Formats: sequence, C-alpha cells, structure tokens
Amino acid sequence: MSAVINVLLPIFGLILAGFVGRRGRVLGDTAAGELNRFVVWFCLPALLFSATATASFSALWHPGFIAVNGLASVGVFVATLVWRQCSGQPGIDAAIDALAGAYANVGYVGIPLCVLVLGDSALAPALIATLIVVCVVFALAIVLIEVFRQAGHGIVRPFVTVFMALAKNPIVVAPVIGGLWAASGAQLIRPLDQFVDLLGAATTPCALVSIGAFLARPAIKTAEAPSTGLLGLLAAKLIVHPGLSAVLAYGVFDLSPVWAASAVLLAALPTGTGPYMLAEFYGRDLTLTSKMILWSTVGSIITLTVCLMVLPATRAVAGG
Repeated sequence: MSAVINVLLPIFGLILAGFVGRRGRVLGDTAAGELNRFVVWFCLPALLFSATATASFSALWHPGFIAVNGLASVGVFVATLVWRQCSGQPGIDAAIDALAGAYANVGYVGIPLCVLVLGDSALAPALIATLIVVCVVFALAIVLIEVFRQAGHGIVRPFVTVFMALAKNPIVVAPVIGGLWAASGAQLIRPLDQFVDLLGAATTPCALVSIGAFLARPAIKTAEAPSTGLLGLLAAKLIVHPGLSAVLAYGVFDLSPVWAASAVLLAALPTGTGPYMLAEFYGRDLTLTSKMILWSTVGSIITLTVCLMVLPATRAVAGG
C-alpha cells in the first residue's frame, strides 16, 4: 500500500499544489488557462513530437492495444450519448456529456502515471492512448456537436469545420510531424533534440498544476438549471470504462502484462479538461463538466489504487 501512495502522491501532490496556489491567490485568476495554453501549445506537442520522431513504426503499431483502447473509449462514448439523449438532453449537451464519460486524462496524468508504475516501456501505450483520445474520441465529439448544431445545412460543412479544427490543433499536428520525421529516417540534430526534451519535460508539472488551479476556480453559476447525471457519468468513467478495458485486454485480446495493465490504468484515469473546453467554446452549461472533472479526479484516487493492487503487472508495485 505504501508503494501505491508513493506512485500516486507526486501526481496528486502537484494537482494539490495548483489548487492551494490558486485558492491562496499565489496564482492569479487566469493561471489555469495560461498554464493550460503553455502545455497545449508548447510542452505536450514537444513531448509528442519527440516520442513519435524517435519511435519506430513497429513500436507504435500494436493493433491489439489500439483495438482495446479504441473500442472501450468509443463504446463508453456511444453508450453515454444514447443514455443522455434518452434522458432528454439536447444533442450538443449529450455529446459533451458522452465525452466527459470517455475522455481519459491520458496526456496530463496517464503518461507520468504509466511511466512511474510500469517504466519507460509504458510510454508507447500511453502515447497511443493519447492519440486515440485526441484524434478519435475528441474528434468524434466535435463532429457530432457540429452535426447537431448545423442540422439542415447538409453534411459537408460539419466535416470541413472538424478538419480545419484538427489541422490547427498542435496536439494533433505535432505527432503527425514527428511520424513523418521518423519515416524520413533523419536524425534530430542535437540542439533540436535538447530543445524538445527540455520543453517536453515541463509537460507533467505544468499540466498537473494547471489541473489543480482549474479545480480551485470558484463555482460557476449559470442561468440554466444545474445539469443532472453526475453519478452516472462518474460510474461510466471510473467503473465502466476500466472494466470494459479489462475485459477486452485480458479476456478478448490477451495483451501482454504491461500493455494490458496500461490499457486498464489509462481507462481508470479521471476526466480531462477537454469536455469543459468544448462546453465553454459552444456556450453550454458548465456545471456538470466542471463537477465531473473535480469528482472524477478525487474518485480516481480510489480506482487507480484498486487497479495498482489487482493488476498482475502492478502487484509488485502495490505490495512494495
């Protein structure tokens, strides 16, 4: 149990540092947003570029893991979307809620957690999961939102909007450029290599502090009635998502221990800030998404601890 705490404490300690810093007014009102922009536009793209530019295709091509992560994430997304629409939510809100149930915080929490628990060999599955979350799950939510928003405008306009949005997203562009660089066979020159390493190394602390500052923001009041369904979304994210991943990883695709454990750990992560950003961008009620990020972050302490204690590849860590 002490080893579990040793693994989780640095991650949640950084989140707490951001929370206390914001509540104590050491960090300003815009700290979370500014740190988040720094991570999104500089740090995380540098990390993703470095990882893909120096990785071989065979290192990233793991169809079994891709199937497990993709099927689990999309499955939870679709099931949550249907549930929320059947509950009377408008299409746009249902799509944002579905994203909250399936959008694991792989970029901010998943990468450092997997590397801490399973070593450098877990960076590849964490990177693949990050790409799936951004390029598949997040893109799917945007497509559906645009379809709901632009009902009656045909099918071309929504897809053009999505394509343009993804083409401007540094988290999408950076690994693509890195993959092209790796395919060319060219080596990174030393100054560039050191630059992206230094910038990428700032991803974890800045991102986790940003999350803490975000969670410390004052409660958001809107003119609309508070959204419902928080407990259901928490169950979808913290129980159904990792549970489905475990069934697929161990019972269907029979992944190797490290890859199977990575799939479950990455699915057990809390909700990232993506749903909140979409809700804010499209002018929707922010109550549910903000509460979802807060309570899934708190609840993931329990789910991640349980995963570390029961997964075969992490039992030694949990028992240490």
